[in-house]
Amino acid sequence: MQVVIVCSLVAVLLFAAAFVTRRRFGLLGLALAAGSILSGIWGDTASLIVGAVGIANTPLTNAVTLGIIVLLPAVILLFHGQTYKGPLGRLIGAALFTLLALAFLITPMGGVLNITGDGAAVYGWLVSHQTLIIGGGLIIAVVDLFLTRPASRSHEKSKH
Repeated sequence: MQVVIVCSLVAVLLFAAAFVTRRRFGLLGLALAAGSILSGIWGDTASLIVGAVGIANTPLTNAVTLGIIVLLPAVILLFHGQTYKGPLGRLIGAALFTLLALAFLITPMGGVLNITGDGAAVYGWLVSHQTLIIGGGLIIAVVDLFLTRPASRSHEKSKH
């Protein structure tokens, strides 16, 4: 049950952040992918740095460190970029961002949480569908980027 509570809490926080800031899913989704790649590259180094700072090097600190590295690019981009105009786009974009973030974070969370009971079924479903969720989410993110219109450049002089 611990998995369900932690995943729900993380999902609510991520959904609320994406919905309130109105940022488009495309850029946030690709930022999550970049964070995942960075966590693979810097995961061991970050764990060593956390241990050198004096924080106990436990599975919990490793998972939190990896989670922070995965989420950091997306959190930075929550304050910059194109936005949705209508509430439906905001709702769908925030839901897709939340699902994709959970797919990227399920592996670090699984190393820390006690997975038993109903939580094992939820965790098992997320892990078994992780690659499908990530692949589909990234395709949708790229499509969303293509649907984004560039900002108007009204300050440039007209040629006519």
